[in-house]
Amino acid sequence: MIILKNTVLRRGTKTLLDDVHWTLHASQRIALIGANGTGKTSLFSLLLGKIEADGGDLYIPKHLILAHVAQETPALTQSAVDFTLDGDTRLRDIEAKIVQAEKDDDGERIANLYADYGHIDGYTAKSRASALLSGLGFGNHEHDQPVNSFSGGWRMRLNLAQALMAPSDVLLLDEPTNHLDLDAILWLEQWLHNYNGTLLLISHDQEFIDKLATHVVHIDNKKLELYTGNYSDFERMRAEKLSLQQAMHEKQVKKKAHMQKYVDRFRYKASKARQAQSRLKAIEKMEIIACAQVDRPFSFSFPTPKKMPNPLMYLRDAEIGYDNAPIANDINLTLTPNMRLGLLGPNGAGKSTLIKSIAGEIGLLSGSKQKSDDMRMGYFAQHQVDHLRNDRSPIEHLRDIDLKTSDQDFRNHLGQFNFKNDMAFDPINHFSGGEKARLALALIIWQQPNVLLLDEPTNHLDIDMRQALCEALQTYEGALVMVSHDRHLIRTTCDELVIVHDKKVHEFDGDLEDYGKWLFSREKKAKVKKEKSESDKQSSAKVRLDKAPLIKKIKALEEDIAKHQDALSEIEHTLLDTELYENEKNKIKLQKVLKDQTRIKKALDAAENEWLDLQGELE
Repeated sequence: MIILKNTVLRRGTKTLLDDVHWTLHASQRIALIGANGTGKTSLFSLLLGKIEADGGDLYIPKHLILAHVAQETPALTQSAVDFTLDGDTRLRDIEAKIVQAEKDDDGERIANLYADYGHIDGYTAKSRASALLSGLGFGNHEHDQPVNSFSGGWRMRLNLAQALMAPSDVLLLDEPTNHLDLDAILWLEQWLHNYNGTLLLISHDQEFIDKLATHVVHIDNKKLELYTGNYSDFERMRAEKLSLQQAMHEKQVKKKAHMQKYVDRFRYKASKARQAQSRLKAIEKMEIIACAQVDRPFSFSFPTPKKMPNPLMYLRDAEIGYDNAPIANDINLTLTPNMRLGLLGPNGAGKSTLIKSIAGEIGLLSGSKQKSDDMRMGYFAQHQVDHLRNDRSPIEHLRDIDLKTSDQDFRNHLGQFNFKNDMAFDPINHFSGGEKARLALALIIWQQPNVLLLDEPTNHLDIDMRQALCEALQTYEGALVMVSHDRHLIRTTCDELVIVHDKKVHEFDGDLEDYGKWLFSREKKAKVKKEKSESDKQSSAKVRLDKAPLIKKIKALEEDIAKHQDALSEIEHTLLDTELYENEKNKIKLQKVLKDQTRIKKALDAAENEWLDLQGELE
């Protein structure tokens, strides 16, 4: 168990945790939640020994092994699978010792080290590392590619694979789903269900927490408060607590007002002064119960589009892809008002490509696309967030798309996204990824789109903003097409699910649970096919091994048969010479040639019969 006692943690002059008491027990699965900047990641750094507490005590048993996901990945030339194997430091240590022992020709030490290697399942390490990579979305052909060939998001997946490879008693995961698609999240969820250690998780993915957490620790007012259950349980209990707290606060305010009224009335009256002073001291000692305030700083809605043509747009017999390399074809899709489509499909199947094709960022390879003249499209994707101008403020970004509106109206709009006071006028170069994503959404909403295309809109958004987005989308009147790994968002906003796979786009007959089952069934079939292929290869190799002696014998016999046939041909040519029969002197020579002919024929017959027998055995 890990124990925090009277712990104080600061960042600069800001106190994050003050006089905290907390015990983390073995096998707990804890989701650590709280507003941005409350100290979640700093608490991880404290547990990992990267920073020290500013007060109090932290006890971590010496034998406890903590694993976490690195935030940086050097541009290494080693392969992805080798990088993943580096997570198991015990494995790498024994491998290095084996190399040294072999150099020293120390037989006994080599034997002991190989025994240790087997004890830690070293012989299965590479296959386990490959399984981790496959689960996180890497193709088999990518396992041996160098780390420096992958983009930043995929390198973060490599860091996660390395952390999962590490033997650990406590696993610390800070936003592990940020760079994953839905397929990889479902796989990770299953892997973590089977993890035997203690899990400490920071995540803004409500459903991910719901599936995994046995407890929730909420950082609020510089304290850690433990709730039993998952995120949904936490929300219910916290709502009940806030409601009770509000009622207690209102009761206390009334009581304090009544006591203060008595003090004000009688404090200077001799006969009542003692009672008045007593009440005054009671007021001073009264513990102030904080007024319950809803934590969510966000609340916005999509304005009703000015025009709502029907249909808004359609694709007919469309083929999508890049550089004449088709990803999906025969696509027929019509967007109508109030349509809500959630796109599902394996990584790389073409979900983002479909959205880009609808948005017009890439052209169709074939087929047709027709859109209404009154269609106004709002398109959110990470690359658009990256294209925001760092030297300009949120207000200036709004001015770029609307020159007629007053700054006050802009400020009112931005305030819904928690860009308040000076933030509305500050350059965004110092904004976090989540703040930039909020700004990109604010810009889209301002333009009153009647078609909304969202490609992973929740990346970098915290739980509060995700919930605000869910609520806003539920009342949106236009057409929505969305790709998201946030199942809660899909579940609460999408009416129809469309699957993109095997170069086709069609309606998915089921819900997200059915999609998970379909996905695992698909992976299981692929695994069985791969195992059968490997088994067939092994069988073929064994057959080839068993055939080798027969083939060798057959080849030798074929060489003997050829020699015998050549010898017979030569004898037959000799026997054609008439002098061999007419000249008495050649009688002995003739007898010898005839004997040789008989002997070679017998040898040829024997060789041919043995060849036939071996050929039958080979077949």
